[in-house]
Amino acid sequence: MLDIAGALNRWVEEGRDFAVATVVTVGGSAPRGPGAALAVDSRGTAIGSVSGGCVEGAVYELCVQALDDGRTILERFGYSDEDAFAVGLTCGGIIEVLVTPVRANAPGYAAWLSAAARGETVALARVARGPAELLGRALLVHADGSYDGGVGDARGLGGSYDGGLGDRPELERNAAAEARAMLDAGRTGTVEISEDGSHCPGGVTLFVESSVPPPRMIVFGAVDFAAALVRAGRFLGYHVTVCDARPVFATRVRFPEADDIVVDWPHRYLRRTETDHRTVLCVLTHDAKFDVPLLETALRLPVAFVGAMGSRRTHEDRDHRLREVGLTDRELARLHSPIGLDLGARTPEETALSIAAEIVAARRGGSGVPLTGSGTPIHHDADGRATGVVRPGVAA
Repeated sequence: MLDIAGALNRWVEEGRDFAVATVVTVGGSAPRGPGAALAVDSRGTAIGSVSGGCVEGAVYELCVQALDDGRTILERFGYSDEDAFAVGLTCGGIIEVLVTPVRANAPGYAAWLSAAARGETVALARVARGPAELLGRALLVHADGSYDGGVGDARGLGGSYDGGLGDRPELERNAAAEARAMLDAGRTGTVEISEDGSHCPGGVTLFVESSVPPPRMIVFGAVDFAAALVRAGRFLGYHVTVCDARPVFATRVRFPEADDIVVDWPHRYLRRTETDHRTVLCVLTHDAKFDVPLLETALRLPVAFVGAMGSRRTHEDRDHRLREVGLTDRELARLHSPIGLDLGARTPEETALSIAAEIVAARRGGSGVPLTGSGTPIHHDADGRATGVVRPGVAA
């Protein structure tokens, strides 16, 4: 639901009941991953998508049904060779969709949607599979491990109950612990626990949606290419910072779409700012006095991507200088340089597209080769494996 959390939050503020269908598991070549959602309000308005069009009509009807009878259901969609006109995924994949009715005044959902819309760190754990009386029930789990019940209502829009998982405190505590572990990793996906509340896989499947702040992209070098890359980074959902030591270039006028503009020596700023395993660092200065101390720091940080612009000659000189300051082969192997995929790019916009494409490929495990005639998988896990099995998604 993260992709439509802002719109759903507005529906809650307007007092609209709605039903939301969320992809909870994916198998094969499915068009969208876990967490993709479609919602229908009491007026029949629909937002979002679960499949890019393949099964939207059927899912819409399931949402209308959930609004009418107040029941949560889990529905599976796949491709049917026996019936060419059956509702299914033409790409050959399989998805399971959890359809849940939500009251506008349900405090837990309202709190989660509000927090998610603000980009705060919070998780929503829903029972996607298990005893009928638990299906659809949910917990709101905070970053410190505390949790709130009363989020969902398995008995319909008009009912109520005490606690997210009813009178099963041990199940509730362990569900919250599993959800917090997912939240700490910034992951969205399923986790199994036993019905008795133990952490062993058993009769209850939780679907955990982790709302975390957007990942950071830090662009070093306030050059013309940087302005286009800022726009591409924002489009991909990054919180984008531009850093340059030259105040005449690092200005809001030149980078109106950047979230932050920092005037400082790049390596000094990188040492004092916060980064994590999702952070992307793009070095566009191609000037040794900036690049070398910056990359010496960057390549020793546990970040997602480090790329540097420059010609192949510049790269060779940079590589030599970095070895002189003590970087190892393993550390240098993390550097994407020259940055970007070979698209034949010329303009700043084309170059930004080239860089953004390499970042996505590195993040998702793609090869960067054309899909036409290649035989390579269309969808990958983050570690580069083809998606042929049900797997959790990753929050960005």
